[in-house]
Amino acid sequence: MDSKTNNGLTPADEKNLPLARAHKSGFVNIVGNPNVGKSTLMNDLVGERVSIITQKAQTTRHRIMGIVNTPGYQIVFSDTPGVLKPKYRMQEGMLAFSQEALTDADVLLYVTDVVEDPEKNADYLAKVAKEKVPVLLVINKIDLLKGNGELDAIIDKWRTRLPDAEIFPTSAKEHFNVANLMARIVELLPEGEPYFGKDALTDKPARFFVTEIIREKILLNYDKEVPYSTEVVVEKFDEGEGAIHIMAVIYVERDSQKGILIGKGGSMLKKVGTQARADIETFFGKRVYLELFVKVEPNWRNRDNKLREFGYIE
Repeated sequence: MDSKTNNGLTPADEKNLPLARAHKSGFVNIVGNPNVGKSTLMNDLVGERVSIITQKAQTTRHRIMGIVNTPGYQIVFSDTPGVLKPKYRMQEGMLAFSQEALTDADVLLYVTDVVEDPEKNADYLAKVAKEKVPVLLVINKIDLLKGNGELDAIIDKWRTRLPDAEIFPTSAKEHFNVANLMARIVELLPEGEPYFGKDALTDKPARFFVTEIIREKILLNYDKEVPYSTEVVVEKFDEGEGAIHIMAVIYVERDSQKGILIGKGGSMLKKVGTQARADIETFFGKRVYLELFVKVEPNWRNRDNKLREFGYIE
């Protein structure tokens, strides 16, 4: 089996990509509803684990860039929060990230899947339909279908909603048709100089990925409201030659959530820390000493000062 290159494609895939005569550079924004596989697709296209992935809705809270570099082009992919009707001020900030993605794209990827109702969040979809930039409609998770007839019916439904979009049935999980999608993206890129250094992978600092990895483990280990009421802040990140010492605070909204997060005798917090430390060590390629603390910050999801501090609003 061919190994992947740093842009998520196998060497065989790379040979089929069009060669650019002049350098190309552009922003490719990935939008859509929650749980359709946007983050999985982003990671596959970039070839690195930039976005965290869980089965829970609202896993992605921020706009996260993943950058693909070759001698001929630079693609700046953006993973965005799933489109939803806000219940908290925090979710209003998340929706703003998705709305902004419609204004600064050179190519727009609208991601859906084989079970989603095309009428879900119709207002946002109507805005996508009016876009002047190329729109690529990615119908993800086709590995769940039993026959081609099902796919044809789904494509017909989506053609009425986004008549000008090019349609790419894919399975990001299985890397099916992702190479063809990547090739089309490269064709559509405008000519231009790189926006970032050619060695850049993302616009986010190291601390951001630490918080995301910890938050991913919280999403995987807790149910109901607890994972959605948490925010992670790295207060100390001391990197030495062979190891990194990290201190992070997990904020919750109520004392009861703090108790659940810590668990009996600290067992649950220890479990989260062990899982997160392993992934952080893999991410940085160094030994990691991770200390986790839990603090209560009442109603932080509706408080502008905390949302500003946590990066949801300016």
